[in-house]
Amino acid sequence: MTRPISATEDDLIAPRHVPQWSGELVTRTGFRFLARPAVPADEEALGEFFAVVSPDDLRFRFLSSVRNLPPGQLIAMTDFDHRTTENFLAFDDDRSVIIATAMLAADTGLETAEVALAIRPDFKQLGVSWTLLEHVARFAQAKGIKTLESIESRDNHEAIELEREMGFETLACPDDPALLILRATLG
Repeated sequence: MTRPISATEDDLIAPRHVPQWSGELVTRTGFRFLARPAVPADEEALGEFFAVVSPDDLRFRFLSSVRNLPPGQLIAMTDFDHRTTENFLAFDDDRSVIIATAMLAADTGLETAEVALAIRPDFKQLGVSWTLLEHVARFAQAKGIKTLESIESRDNHEAIELEREMGFETLACPDDPALLILRATLG
């Protein structure tokens, strides 16, 4: 369930064309958090977020071994076109700490989009990933995107299980046997 935040807050934190996608989300466990699209001013906070994400979760999110994200990567996650790309950030209840991120990147025809999530270890098991992924899927569907995909390491059992529970089908990745494609048809 999304509760819109005030126009004043929208003007400060989100691009004008996506404010309805900013607001409080509530997980099945009752945990409440704010979700909103990233803006360029979030670059430093996003770097701090990824500094506390576990090494395995960093590997799962970027599908490579990274310890620190280069500034260019952080810029790409906070300053983008908003037509084919959106990065939703989830904040704790006092809105001071990023607890999760969900990046959506669509093809130019807005037919298919890939989603990638990461969550702080101390906020796992609260339903944040499920609720944030639902939010991103609703956003993608509203944009007219028909297919949502996630590319997962076969070792990322938590993400694969979550996506299967949400109705994603599991497919082999033709280019890499260590990866799976999880795909959901929207609408």
